[in-house]
Amino acid sequence: MNQPIDPALRTADFSYDLPPELIAQEPIANRHQSRLMVVDRRTGDFLHTTFEHIGEFLQPGDVVVANNSKVIAARLHFRREPDGGRGEILLLRKQEDGLWEALARPAKRLRRGEELTVLPHGEDAQAIPGGIILEDRGSEGIVNVNLAKAVEANLESLGDMPLPPYISHRLDDRDRYQTTYASAPGSAAAPTAGLHFSPELISGLKQQGIRWAEVTLHIGLDTFRPVSADRVADHQIHTEWCTVPAAAARLIDEARADGKRVIALGTTAARTLETAGQIWGNGEIRPFSADTSIFITPGFEWTVVDALITNFHLPRSTLLMMVSAFAGRELILKAYSEAIAQHFRFYSFGDGMLIV
Repeated sequence: MNQPIDPALRTADFSYDLPPELIAQEPIANRHQSRLMVVDRRTGDFLHTTFEHIGEFLQPGDVVVANNSKVIAARLHFRREPDGGRGEILLLRKQEDGLWEALARPAKRLRRGEELTVLPHGEDAQAIPGGIILEDRGSEGIVNVNLAKAVEANLESLGDMPLPPYISHRLDDRDRYQTTYASAPGSAAAPTAGLHFSPELISGLKQQGIRWAEVTLHIGLDTFRPVSADRVADHQIHTEWCTVPAAAARLIDEARADGKRVIALGTTAARTLETAGQIWGNGEIRPFSADTSIFITPGFEWTVVDALITNFHLPRSTLLMMVSAFAGRELILKAYSEAIAQHFRFYSFGDGMLIV
């Protein structure tokens, strides 16, 4: 399914320097008042506004496609027995009932078959001995674990929200790391472009005649892990599950028939749409559900997405590569330089851009 990746692409080509003070540590009070940079791919121009005015750049009949995946309380704290060593498990992907792919820290000392005691929110109270069993250990901290039924059924009360490591502030309101339309539990990170969309903003767009569609992609490891390989083509991207339901397929088909745009709200929505697009080709736009390992880098031929709403991403990340594939690496790095100069807020709780 992946298109060939240019062997000349280097991960270092997607680096930039960000002052640490521009990493947003908490969300702003009103979601839709985040700053918005509008990037015109045709002219190379930038325009600065806020998300509450995004409708001024959309047209009646356009369809905005959002990822409705819901973040689960995927970070579980554990204690090893009997030495008392502590660590954490970040659940990445459910494989079947009880069995999960996860990221363990620390992982090297964990043994196959080891039983770990779950410590709710890092406290010893209500600990669950044997709540996690290590089934297998792979590379780079990836493990397969079996969760006890009491743990899997009560993740919301046992686990912490999986905030990225660059956020050091405590998040008191878990809902601020969810989109307001999240409905399908399964992600280990938020589809952050959607965090700017309040119910009022969505309602206003619909009243303007803009169509709203929802797809699902459960976000895993590659959303927040930088690429370590020197050559982009050598990076092994992880698999995520996605679906385009019948209602979304119909709205996309209608927009296409009317000559209107398909606007991906976030890189995960874009990844879902382009995965489906490779199945659709020039044929019928229909419902779609499958695992995806699509890796979108410069040179990629886009088939579905006409415009993209996205946050500002980490250097050397697959997300920055995807955005560069959509608008061109030089233009995106120029836009990032502009955002830094204008003191935009970066990453998950930061500001965003509309690329048209």
